Amino acid sequence: MLGAYGDWAAGLAPDPPRLSFRRPEHKSLDSWRTQARRRYHDALLQPATGGTPKASLQHNIDYDGLAIEHLTWQLPYGPPTEALVLKPANARGRLPAVVALHDHGGNKYFGTRKITRVGAERHPVMVSHQERYYGGLAWANELAKRGYVVLVHDAFTFASRRMRAADLPAIIKGDLTEANPEAEEEIQRYNRFASNHEHLISKSLFCAGLTWPGVFAAEDQRALDYLCSRPDVDASRVGCCGLSGGGLRTVYLTGADPRIRCSVCVGMMTTWRDYLLNKCYTHTWMIYIPGLPRDLDYPEILGLNVPNPVLVLNNSQDQLFTPPEMERADRILTDVYRKAGAPSRYQAKFYPGPHKFDPQMQTDAFAWFDRWLKS
Repeated sequence: MLGAYGDWAAGLAPDPPRLSFRRPEHKSLDSWRTQARRRYHDALLQPATGGTPKASLQHNIDYDGLAIEHLTWQLPYGPPTEALVLKPANARGRLPAVVALHDHGGNKYFGTRKITRVGAERHPVMVSHQERYYGGLAWANELAKRGYVVLVHDAFTFASRRMRAADLPAIIKGDLTEANPEAEEEIQRYNRFASNHEHLISKSLFCAGLTWPGVFAAEDQRALDYLCSRPDVDASRVGCCGLSGGGLRTVYLTGADPRIRCSVCVGMMTTWRDYLLNKCYTHTWMIYIPGLPRDLDYPEILGLNVPNPVLVLNNSQDQLFTPPEMERADRILTDVYRKAGAPSRYQAKFYPGPHKFDPQMQTDAFAWFDRWLKS
């Protein structure tokens, strides 16, 4: 990506980085984790997002054996966040819970709808999206059916939290309109605009003293606050999971918050070196945390919660990463968990095929949650 400057840039961060638990000077797990997590939080540059959100119930839905709540809450900035809570219709008592983090997928018009289903009618764009990435399944529904409370919320710049044409100057929005926003042509136009708008959002956040990962992690932590506050949730048994952009958010939320007791990162594991040298052109501006690579490699953010269980699911032909760096990320996390005395609490799997979270991968992810959150 940097031509003749690539080798120079790739050599700037030490390997292992300065706060890597793999370094011999870091002997105490608790001391290292405190220091490394503090550095991570400092680098995130998170906004103030208030306390536990006050969720307003919009309506209840009974669908396919699930009791579904459509909620909204207001953060200190931006439009209200829409969310869904799904659980078995006959559930009683406190259940284990999962924050289900929707993907990016080059589609910012949609958020929660990417991984949920609330009725027989679905938008055609979501039918094709779920077929392409999830084997036709709404995986948040499938997980809820197994006895979990599952929370899905729209992330910053997606769906209910997206940028609106009416709020943007003409020089930025171009021909973007919202006359018929659910029309497929309008959705395609919006997603083209949103893709081209990402670098401007990232620049503006930097000018505000923020980072995009910091906004993601802060807002996902507020969603976690709400989930843990529910009377039907056992707050000692909460996990998170997501594909792609949802896998990115899984990494960042797990690293930021020890309340996440079990994590499944899908289709979003590699190294900073892979992004730097090979693949940044395939990725969103939502990834990058300035300065952090000299202290922690990307997989080591997920490892900040060691010894809490972590499962990483990779696709061998995933066009977003190079196989050698996916394998190196696996070795990094293996070393972290082995040194922490918890090798059985980390596992990585590789599946044939491109970028996806297909039914077999979902089966393995759900079994991981059952193993660690239900026992």
